[in-house]
Amino acid sequence: MKFLWVGIVVVLVFTKWANGFEEHSFNETELSWLEGYGESKAAVTGLMVGLTLIPGAGAKGAVCLDGTLPGYHLHRGYGSGANSWLIQLEGGGWCNTIRNCVYRKTTRRGSSKFMEKQLLFTGILSNKAEENPDFFNWNRVKLRYCDGASFSGDSENKAAQLQFRGQRIWLSAMEDLMSKGMHYAKQALLSGCSAGGLASILHCDEFRGLFSRSTKVKCLSDAGLFLDAADVSGGRTLRNLYGGVVGLQGVQQTLPRICLNHLDPTSCFFPQNLINSIKTPLFILNAAYDSWQIQSSLAPPSADPHGYWKNCRLNHAKCSPKQIQYLQGFRNQMLNVVKQFAQSDKNGLFINSCFAHCQSERQDTWFADNSPVIRNKAIALAVGDWYFERTGVKGAKAVDCPYPCDNSCHNLVFQRA
Repeated sequence: MKFLWVGIVVVLVFTKWANGFEEHSFNETELSWLEGYGESKAAVTGLMVGLTLIPGAGAKGAVCLDGTLPGYHLHRGYGSGANSWLIQLEGGGWCNTIRNCVYRKTTRRGSSKFMEKQLLFTGILSNKAEENPDFFNWNRVKLRYCDGASFSGDSENKAAQLQFRGQRIWLSAMEDLMSKGMHYAKQALLSGCSAGGLASILHCDEFRGLFSRSTKVKCLSDAGLFLDAADVSGGRTLRNLYGGVVGLQGVQQTLPRICLNHLDPTSCFFPQNLINSIKTPLFILNAAYDSWQIQSSLAPPSADPHGYWKNCRLNHAKCSPKQIQYLQGFRNQMLNVVKQFAQSDKNGLFINSCFAHCQSERQDTWFADNSPVIRNKAIALAVGDWYFERTGVKGAKAVDCPYPCDNSCHNLVFQRA
């Protein structure tokens, strides 16, 4: 992936503005790493969970970009949650060229050598009932992301010493977790954020297939609804990126046949062409004005050579009326994409009109006194009500009114150093 935002350094500040919470992340020089903001930058006062490398993965060729073993963080459930499992697929962008996949090998997104040995479990991974009311005592797993293709490639480049084994990592991790008790699960939820949210869509029906028919199995995609949208120059920045990922990493052979029967492989990497054919119940959680997509798909510097969008993409409050109108068009495109999906009784939806990205892993956006709401319901409660079928069909679908009507948002704002 071309790193469009190298050199951005931002600072963490929380200030409540009239239209919600304006938030500034920090020490993130690449916006493709935005997924990890809430968990890795939080004050380390909660549950830290150690990294487990998957010992048998190497023999199956299920390795990170650099050939090291993949891994996950597992915190065991107890009591009523002892036989329930939540799998969270980590996000972190993609790599679409030899050059940036080689670079990625030198980071935690391409090698377990650089992964944190412990991760803070917050939001949907929290072990506290007051922070995570429905899943706090489940077996909770964070599967680390080190392939660069949303756990879906299966190829290699020997000359560059690159292993593109996302699909094998997925299979190896599931096999290992099944041997550690997941086989006996009464309830299971596959979740993921950003590139991991795309992965939870790609693997949703596969995940369902691991369990007996008596097991309740559902999927959650957080900030994974990446749209095949034109950028501000009329180009297709994200489609070009995805085309590189699919071609380089051998993704085509792992994509759903039902999609490939009528669309090209790159199109079948876009969730909008997958969600209507998924048989397993799926919940889509997404900000209508997804920060990552504004930054890297709609208005990247490459599509904005004169800098007309520079201030707007850093801070939505600095967008002109014409730019806001453009972003409203993006929201409308997102709502059109989920229209058929939302008609299915089994599916859930929470699309809030915020400038955000990844809201399930961060405590302040998942479940807190001031967390984002639609119709006075926080994200954690909306997901829980859908999973446990505590509300009617209509209650599982929540779509916000357009910006700027929602004053509960925790909006992300970026500042240059």
